[in-house]
Amino acid sequence: MTDSMLRTPLFDAHLALNARMVPFAGYEMPVQYTSILVESKAVREGAGMFDVSHMARLRFKGEKVIEFLEWITSNDVAKLEDGHGQYSLLPNATGGCVDDIIVYRITATEFAMVVNASNHAKDVAWIKSQNILGVEITDETDDTAMIAVQGPTARSIVAKMSDNPEAINSVGLFGIVNCNVAGIPCFAPCSGYTGEDGFELICPANQAEALWNALLANGVAACGLGSRDTLRVEAGLPLYGHELEDDLSPIAAGLGWVVSKTKQFIGSDIINAARDNGTATKLQGIRLNTKRLIAPGMKIYVGGEEVGEVSSGVVSPLLDTGLAFGFIRSDIKLGTECEIDVRGKREAGMVVSKRFFKRA
Repeated sequence: MTDSMLRTPLFDAHLALNARMVPFAGYEMPVQYTSILVESKAVREGAGMFDVSHMARLRFKGEKVIEFLEWITSNDVAKLEDGHGQYSLLPNATGGCVDDIIVYRITATEFAMVVNASNHAKDVAWIKSQNILGVEITDETDDTAMIAVQGPTARSIVAKMSDNPEAINSVGLFGIVNCNVAGIPCFAPCSGYTGEDGFELICPANQAEALWNALLANGVAACGLGSRDTLRVEAGLPLYGHELEDDLSPIAAGLGWVVSKTKQFIGSDIINAARDNGTATKLQGIRLNTKRLIAPGMKIYVGGEEVGEVSSGVVSPLLDTGLAFGFIRSDIKLGTECEIDVRGKREAGMVVSKRFFKRA
């Protein structure tokens, strides 16, 4: 760690819980408090929470904000209603991705956006470079904090702690509730990155520790980045820098479902051509026959022939085996037996759907 590392408003709370801190996206962040296994199971079986305050929070205002966001994002922003959000991409002019994001509509003239911590400065510079419509763009990251509460009991816990339990209990995925949680004002979208139900609670930075401690007191387990990565791979969710890149088509990453087929946006012609013509590789899941940790860049083989490489890998506590995402030659079908070269030893597995886990 160095003095130049950034810290979230919850840094002292992490130290109080004896978290193991690591550098991540320029921040000192907790990788685990107890163990990745224990924290992963807490989210799958009850409720866990993650400090995701390092992710950037932006606000957009103006009469032409919908027109602007329609141009710079891949999904159909114009279809959103007040109080709803959507997963989307910031495409670039060459058919790749600047970042993957979530966009929330507050009103017809006001939107919020959450972007990845590692791309914070890049995203803001890119967005501002495209702003020829006079939209007001505000970076609210330093003034706010964000706590993701995730798991099958997350909703009931947040509802019990809030002043609007009916709204918390009824809101659907990517819906927004504005409420107080433990007496603290929160912008509370129903979203997260674990494959579980839950909320990402955005609150004033100076009240974040009080909210964190109140959640702890109500039985929510503190969880670190290690379990978050395991959970998102189990749920088949991509991570920028692994499954998304500036020079990689979102079609190859299996994200055609967040790319509009009807509107024009930055790079739309190139991305839609990739959809129509296919890509040389596509993202698939691989389930190993053993509990080996698979690292990005490891080569994937079918019948002794190299057919791709790993982009993410974890050992899954839920499935008790090694799991990986890999960009594999597009003609390779699900159910194909394969091998991954793990430091000179070929480990057997099978090409499967990348949605390893899906809550019923």
